[in-house]
Amino acid sequence: MIAELNRLIEAIEAQLSEDVDIAGLATSLGTTEYHLRRMFSSLAGMPLSEYVRRRRMTVAAADVATGGRMLDIAVRYGYGSTEAFGRAFRAVHRSSPAEVRADGGPLRSQPKLRFRLTVEGNSSMDTRITHRPDFRLVGHAARVPLIHHGVNPHIQAHVAGIPASEHARLKTLGNIEPAGLLQVSADVDPDYTEGSELTYLHGVAVDAATTTPDGLDAIEVPAGDWVVFRTSGAYPAALQDAYASSVTDWFPSNPWRLRAGPSIVAVLERAEDFSTATTELWLPIERA
Repeated sequence: MIAELNRLIEAIEAQLSEDVDIAGLATSLGTTEYHLRRMFSSLAGMPLSEYVRRRRMTVAAADVATGGRMLDIAVRYGYGSTEAFGRAFRAVHRSSPAEVRADGGPLRSQPKLRFRLTVEGNSSMDTRITHRPDFRLVGHAARVPLIHHGVNPHIQAHVAGIPASEHARLKTLGNIEPAGLLQVSADVDPDYTEGSELTYLHGVAVDAATTTPDGLDAIEVPAGDWVVFRTSGAYPAALQDAYASSVTDWFPSNPWRLRAGPSIVAVLERAEDFSTATTELWLPIERA
């Protein structure tokens, strides 16, 4: 995966003045756009689309500073007007093209990225691969913003608003793995952009033959393979570390890639105050 990401960077550099066909690049690299975007954003710490915008405006700054018609420069970098180009330019550099021409800056450059593999992996990861037939996730769903670190207060408020009787009812409904009450994230932005919206469902897994009870939301999950990471420790830090390690350690070392679908967290055991927990992180995968 590291080699593919570096080839992606080179392809982007060659197309900075054009619309970058990420889907076509992914296909040429032998992977999928979904997997490429998720791996890039997790390793680079920014969405792929944001990196392209920053690099484009970094290179465009040289054209702005050295003269030339602003409309020609705007069109060269894929913008239909000087106004649209100016907004994108200011968003990156925190200064307008006119200010850069007058004073030479300030400018905020985005260096060209280079991904390198560091040898870590000195601790084993508790994982298993499993194939699941079609199943259904049922429970209470809400649209919430994506937050990368720490407890998500929007999810916390959603779960707190579910009556205790509903938690008990849900527990009786689950009849397949992943077992127990589940934390489900679906419809996640492929770039994994912080602040973007996702569907969060607090519920259980049932087989495809089970009818969704009245008053509950449902997510249909097609048959496929899953990687399951088991974690124990501080919550949610250990769980978030497991997701990060899946990107930096597991996927680069195994012949699998992410496919579109929900990610699922099963809480197997937890402290009364939820300060620690044993969890399983389920991610949908396919052969690379």
